[in-house]
Amino acid sequence: MEPAAAPPPPSPSPSASPLPAAAPGSAELVCAQGRNLKAVLCQRCGSRVLLPGAATFARRELLLPAMRKKAAAAAGGGGGGDVVREHWLVRDMFSFENVGFTRDVGNVKFLVCADCEAGPIGWHCLDDKDSFYVALERVAHE
Repeated sequence: MEPAAAPPPPSPSPSASPLPAAAPGSAELVCAQGRNLKAVLCQRCGSRVLLPGAATFARRELLLPAMRKKAAAAAGGGGGGDVVREHWLVRDMFSFENVGFTRDVGNVKFLVCADCEAGPIGWHCLDDKDSFYVALERVAHE
């Protein structure tokens, strides 16, 4: 009698852990050192947010409010939101070429485009002064 064949491995779900270093869609955006290969731009107006090499790829599950103008984002609620998992992690706020911040929402400030105020494109917790997260799905790259 032959041993039973092992069942096929389960297909990974987006929330499965551990996660690969970079998802297939982001692989062309991340260099071997884990930094951004391309400039990061506002999806709405094309303004440059980060230069190439200014941020590190990071995975962290964060809830960002739905995209809208800065005043509405600062108000918090309404419009729902999205759970985002892939980010550019910036350790120094002076690394940004162009970014604005909303007023405090609890202990969080949301990042927005400083030119058109579209956002939030990212997240900053006031408890951690050296961590600014920019969601890959909320920005463009060139």
